[in-house]
Order: sequence, then structure tokens, then C-alpha cells
Amino acid sequence: MKQILNRRRFLSQSSTAGVGLLILRNSRTAFAYDANSKLNIAGIGVGGQGRSSLDAFHRMGNNLVALCDVDTQRAGDIYQKHPDAKPYQDFRKMFDQMEKKIDAVLVATPDHTHAVAAVAAMKLGKHVYCEKPLTRTVYEARVMRETAARHKVVTQMGNQGSADRALRRAVERVWGGVIGDVRETHVWFGGGNGPMKRPTETAPVPAGLNWDLWLGPAESRPYSPAYAPATWRAWRAFGSGILGDFACHTANIMFRALRLEQLWQKSMNPGVSKVIVRVQAWPSEVDAEGYPTSSKVVFDLPARGSLPAVKSTWYAKERPSEELLLGHKQGVWGDLLIGSKGSLYSENPWNANYVMLPEKRFEDFKGGPPESLPRVKSHQWEWIEACKGNGRTFSSFDIGGPLTEMAQLANLAAWVEGPIEYDTLSGKILNSRPARNLLHREYRKGWSL
Repeated sequence: MKQILNRRRFLSQSSTAGVGLLILRNSRTAFAYDANSKLNIAGIGVGGQGRSSLDAFHRMGNNLVALCDVDTQRAGDIYQKHPDAKPYQDFRKMFDQMEKKIDAVLVATPDHTHAVAAVAAMKLGKHVYCEKPLTRTVYEARVMRETAARHKVVTQMGNQGSADRALRRAVERVWGGVIGDVRETHVWFGGGNGPMKRPTETAPVPAGLNWDLWLGPAESRPYSPAYAPATWRAWRAFGSGILGDFACHTANIMFRALRLEQLWQKSMNPGVSKVIVRVQAWPSEVDAEGYPTSSKVVFDLPARGSLPAVKSTWYAKERPSEELLLGHKQGVWGDLLIGSKGSLYSENPWNANYVMLPEKRFEDFKGGPPESLPRVKSHQWEWIEACKGNGRTFSSFDIGGPLTEMAQLANLAAWVEGPIEYDTLSGKILNSRPARNLLHREYRKGWSL
């Protein structure tokens, strides 16, 4: 009876939210679980960032059935902490041997292997929680979103601030017109990265690390502590730089409040063959191995239904004019939405402690539209509940995919001259062959999506 009631509640929530039924490719469906059911979860990349989410899933009473990390020494304590979970170094072997025992998968590897691991899981009908940024390339983000939709699995990108109550209230207030029509935004980041130089000296591969598996689809190169275990983010081959890494946090309010995901949805653009986003970057330098020391990127974003076109400027290390904050102190990080009735500013990329400007006008403001977004216990809890058929996730790949595409477009624009025109419906760059060639990169033999 409880399963039937959960199914009815989920169908009701799905119809109001406009989401489809979660029919999986295998015989299991989201309706197979009731509130007390345990999911069988596998973790890929458990020696670093994945630890906290794995602990959260386990505290909720779920089973950790398989743990995979290319570095057995770094992940050794996790293996010991969960002795009932079968250890692996290669997620492909894990899926071959454990497919029928796994319901859902955590992916917390370096950026360059997110897509190959998550897509493999989704093709097997497994729900996926993937750390941010969703992928390393624009094309990979698109494939992640399309694969999730095709296999109807529950997904969540790990930008945990999305579960913050303040963020959801900020989004609701913008949706409700509190600051009016937004035609201008500014997003700035704590700093840039700078050029990187490949090491010329060789170093022994640490005990327990399978370097070939760590490289995954990336081009082959000798091991160096300059890359791993935790120094890969500033390298173009493996990480996404400051913009790619943190836009999923810092631009989060803006992306959601302005409903920018609609630019990627054919259903929201009926009768339209192309939706063009124009992007241009001014980097301090262009480096074949790393990311700029500083940069400025301007997005020209078209209208979404009744919502007006928007100019969004992103800054790495640089800052917008302090005058835009109307006397409020400018933080190291920032997400500023400028509306016709006021502005909304958040200086924290991980949660949404925000102010509305000018402060004097809004100092006693407690109003706005009624709450329309659910409030949840945590980002991880929301995904687990959605896997069981209770509600939906707020940072699914329908959102995380386009947000990641936008972040990686900002990176891509810094590597070519002049503006690029990106068609969000087809995933193609229309005006630049050099830029078009950077949408994805060739994988090493043995790796594919």
C-alpha cells in the first residue's frame, strides 16, 4: 500500500512539475521503492571529493555495494570503512560484474573522466549523482543531458548550494518580479589560474595509483605530481579552470532565476530552428596547457518567452565597477542581477546569502511571491528521495548540463579570436571553425561516450 501511495504522490508531483515518468531500462523503476527502502549505491572516485557524499548516502541508511578508485592507497581508508562494498580500480569492470546489484552511482572523479563514467552508468539505467562541474567539454555536457533524458534516470549535479533555502528564496523572488525585468548580470570569481608548463622531469608513479586509468580518455603523458592527486584543476587536459570549476556555484542564482535553461529546450522554442548565444572573451593570455591569469567574458543571451534578452559579463580575477553595487561592499566573489526595480547580489559561491539593492529601499522588505520550490534536508537527500520516486531534483542534468555548457563556452571563447555564435538547440558553433573544433576533443583508444 505504501508503494502505491508513493507512486500516486510522485505522479501528482510529476504532473505539476512537468516531468516524465522514471521508467528505467532494466526492470527496476523509481516506483519499486518506498520511503524505507535502501538503495544499492556504487561510488566512482571515492578517495577525494566523493567521501562526503558517500558518507551522507550511508548515513541515510543506503547500502554502499561497490567502491571504485584508481588510487587504492588514497582510497584505502574508505575501503576499510565500508568492508561490505566490493573494491575496484576500473569502473568498467565494476559495471561488468556488479550491474544487477547497483541502483545508483556517485561520480566524483576529476573533471575529464566525469562523462565517460556517468554516461556508462546511465546507459545501464542507473541513477547518477555527479560532482560539479558536470563535464570538461561543452559536448560532453550535452551528451550527459541527452543520455539522462533518453534513459529516464534521476540525476543531480553536485553543486550543493542548490539545496540552500536562501538560494531557492532568491530565485522565487526574481521569478516573482521583485527586482523587475533583468537585462544585465555580472558574475565574478576569486582569481584566475595562469599558464601551465608541462613537467620535463619524470617521477615514479605512487604506489597504488593506476596512472593509465587516471588518464582515462585524456591523451597519454608521463605521471607527475603536478597533475595528481589534487593538482589537476588548472590543467586544460584534466580540469576546467576557475570559470569552469566555480560557475556551477557562482552563476547558479543567475542561471536559475533567469530561467536560462529554456534556451536549451526545444519545447520552449516552438517553430524556432536556432537559438543563438553570442560569447566573446578577453583573456590576459592564451595558453595551450592552462587557463588565463585573468579574463572577461561577455554573453549575449536571447529572450526566453516573456523574459527579456540579457547581457551577462563574467570576470576571472577582474571585477565589475563597484558603482553597480550601489554602495554595498564588493566581495571577492559575486553574482549580481540588475533589474528594472532593483538588484539582487550574492557574494558567496557555495550558498546564497544575498542582499537586495539599494539596501535602504529593501531594508524592511519581507515580502515577495509565496514559496513555490520545495525546501529539502540536503542536496544528497533530495537525490536519494527522487531515486525512490519522491519528488524531483533541483540540479538535474536538465539544469546542470546547460549551466556546464555555458561555463565551458566561457573557457572556449578565451582560446579563439573574436565572438563565437553557439546554437543551443543543435550544440553547434556557427561562425568559427577553430572554436567548433574545441567543443570536444579526441579520446584515447579504448574510451568513448
